[in-house]
Amino acid sequence: MSLRASRKQQRAASPLADPIRDATPHVHGANPAGGREVATRFAHPFATGFVVTLGVLAAILLGIALRSLSTVLIYIVLALFVALGLDPIVRRLERHNIARGWGILIVFTGFLVVMTGVVLIILPPVIQQVVQFASSIPTALTEFQQSDFFKSVTATFGANLADLVDQAKSFISNPSNLLGIGGGALQFGAGVVGAVSGSFIVVVLTLYFLASLGTMKRAFYRLVPAHSRAQVSGLTDQITDSVGGYLIGMVILAACNSVLAFFLHFFLGLPFPALMALLAFLITLIPLIGSVLYWALASSVALFTSPLLALIFALVYLAYMQLEAYFLTPKVMNKTISIPGSLVVIGALVGGTLLGLVGALVAIPVTASILLLVKQVFIPKQDAKLTPG
Repeated sequence: MSLRASRKQQRAASPLADPIRDATPHVHGANPAGGREVATRFAHPFATGFVVTLGVLAAILLGIALRSLSTVLIYIVLALFVALGLDPIVRRLERHNIARGWGILIVFTGFLVVMTGVVLIILPPVIQQVVQFASSIPTALTEFQQSDFFKSVTATFGANLADLVDQAKSFISNPSNLLGIGGGALQFGAGVVGAVSGSFIVVVLTLYFLASLGTMKRAFYRLVPAHSRAQVSGLTDQITDSVGGYLIGMVILAACNSVLAFFLHFFLGLPFPALMALLAFLITLIPLIGSVLYWALASSVALFTSPLLALIFALVYLAYMQLEAYFLTPKVMNKTISIPGSLVVIGALVGGTLLGLVGALVAIPVTASILLLVKQVFIPKQDAKLTPG
């Protein structure tokens, strides 16, 4: 062995052989490997910056793509939720020994018949009453200004209310202002064409989702490890049943509100019963606050006809709201997940911000699904952790 090799072995064996290492303070629990990892990250700052820049650009491009595809995403989400709403009816027919294919045909045919009936029977008088409503607003405002109720309110609150009504009447009386609100006749026509084509796309997607719902579920189960498929299958069935029951229940409750609004307007002699019934159906689809919003809107509109009739309408509809809250809703929504009111409001706000009215409508079943996952998956895992670590 050479003299140089012998000296290297002595330095390696001696505890004083590395003065730099000995001069470095040793902190108990420090991780040298972690220090080397941090040093390695910043050893190539240009490469790190390039990767971070690529990540930011990818996120921006993804946001732009989602914004461009927002309409398509709304169609897909709406069609999927309509299919989930129709699926419980199909499965109920299956329990009566009707094949799923025939059940889908029966349910979807009935759905199309209802939609066609709405377009052919309900929509024409609604359009006619919309035109009448728009043309009668100036006259209604003039008669309202001449009523004793308006005079008493003006005497109480001053002349500012009268000036406000005059400004509203002059604005509505100018047709160009109304066209400006809708973006002009050309944009209105484009909106009608877009609504018709969008409805056709939603109908086709709904039929596809309804026919392939079982196949989609089985394909999703294959992505899950075999030992967890039974649990995932049970959770998926609970979520789809809850979403379907919720959608059917909301449509039933909205239809009850619509029927009540129509007959109240008809028997009290209030104007535009078909239009107000359609508004009642659409507005009361909004969870938690829909009935209150329509009650306030319809009572305010009835006030222009007669304060007494408006009071009767408000009292009767308020009584129905109590009946709906304490009797109809528990009966109709008995198979859905109960959601705290605060989560309903938060979910509706988030969904409305992301996808507009459709997002606000579908946010509640999505919130219910997340709540179910938390109750069935996350909380049991936390309860099973009896020891730390």
